[in-house]
Amino acid sequence: MDYNELGEKLSELLKLENEPVAIKWSVSEPKNVEKEEGKSRFCSKLVKAMDGEIFYSTLEEEQCMGGARYSGLKDMREYPANVQSGAFMVPNGLYKDIAAVQRSRENETYINPGIFSAVVFAPLNKVEFEPDVIFIACNAKQGMEILHANAYDSGKHGLGTDAVPVCSSMAVTPYMTGKVTYGFGDAAARKNMDIKQEDIMVSIPKSEMSRIVSNLTEMRTKMFFKEE
Repeated sequence: MDYNELGEKLSELLKLENEPVAIKWSVSEPKNVEKEEGKSRFCSKLVKAMDGEIFYSTLEEEQCMGGARYSGLKDMREYPANVQSGAFMVPNGLYKDIAAVQRSRENETYINPGIFSAVVFAPLNKVEFEPDVIFIACNAKQGMEILHANAYDSGKHGLGTDAVPVCSSMAVTPYMTGKVTYGFGDAAARKNMDIKQEDIMVSIPKSEMSRIVSNLTEMRTKMFFKEE
């Protein structure tokens, strides 16, 4: 499957301003991709890839505790007690108390630690590997059309993840569930990402990518989706 071609077609059909990002988990450090220089947060890595960078990241390059934990690069039990409880989030205004943090975490998705050593990022139009997930920052209309394309031949509904951390909601959730996923990102991530305030986020598992692009192409011939 030519993901470069699929990415170009998707961008053309939806008139995307941001380049879709290919994400892949790797059990070992890849030999044909450069390692990220320095540390950054998982959400910032997405922006780097949107801007054209191709790289892989290990625990050593992950600046965010959440990014390391959700993506499976570090065991939650290795963090200090205030991180395990979520107490550090309360003064920042993300949650009212620890109980709310714990309830939220019950519905958040993460990869079990010890499986993967690295996460690879690339703009979809330059990708040379088979991605696990394609992440897209887009406007509401573009997101709506992706969700319609997902349902077009299957009747499937996308999975909404509201304001859960981006590393969990827009990367790990579609990877673990195999479902097209949409959300808004969390407040901390949006402060670190150079996206418009009105942008939403949609992620497509690799298994759904070709079907969605094909459906979008056919939908452009139908009344509700013809270009004006």
